[in-house]
Amino acid sequence: MLDSAPLLSAPADVRAGEVLRLRREISRMQRRRSEHPLLPLDSAFSSLLPDGGLLTGSAYTVSPSPSLILALLSAASQKGHWCAVIGMPTLGIEAAAAFGIDLERLILVPNPAERWLAATSALAEVVPLIAVHPGSRVRDADVSRLSARLRDRGTTLLVTESAASEAWPQSEGSIRLTDPHWHGLGEGWGLLQDCTATVTAQIRRAPLASSVQVRLPGSHGAVEAIETAPTAIAELPMRFAPLAVAG
Repeated sequence: MLDSAPLLSAPADVRAGEVLRLRREISRMQRRRSEHPLLPLDSAFSSLLPDGGLLTGSAYTVSPSPSLILALLSAASQKGHWCAVIGMPTLGIEAAAAFGIDLERLILVPNPAERWLAATSALAEVVPLIAVHPGSRVRDADVSRLSARLRDRGTTLLVTESAASEAWPQSEGSIRLTDPHWHGLGEGWGLLQDCTATVTAQIRRAPLASSVQVRLPGSHGAVEAIETAPTAIAELPMRFAPLAVAG
């Protein structure tokens, strides 16, 4: 079994060796393909998507918010699924624990640099839910190969977007966080307590986007819905690239 929250962060000359070591560890885990079509979401998010969860074997474009990433991982982790976070060095262990993520089944690859795609591809063999911040542009052929691996292994990928990039090619949909408002600070005093924000989801199979207001983290450290039902949002641009068939 892998150590609690194992790390892969090394100088460039030893990163290849670290990836090989990671592959050996992965081969010992020998995960079988999941028979479940969905990975669970926190109850505050489940109504955002038509199926109530994340489709296995698919990729989603998400906002690069650490709180959103942890919130999307939390329910699957609490159900015993392994999770991985790649290319996000500022994401903290304490924050992950606060969201209820099982640190013994969390793999962190904070600084893979140009090896982020290799690390993602290797972990997709055995980890059912992966969040990755791409460290460089990726070729269409590499996206197709990774997408084929996701489908074959039943792995779900959350890919963060940046202001300079569009939705991940072959993305099933998007989950974005907007209008964050922090609470707890006064006029030069106080501590940050929580953040309220709007989370909006839009997928290929639904004509309208849905949104819900949440508190991250909530009063008990997890996600807390502020509204009981999502709100339909019309006329959001669909920025999804056409699906390609892997060769």
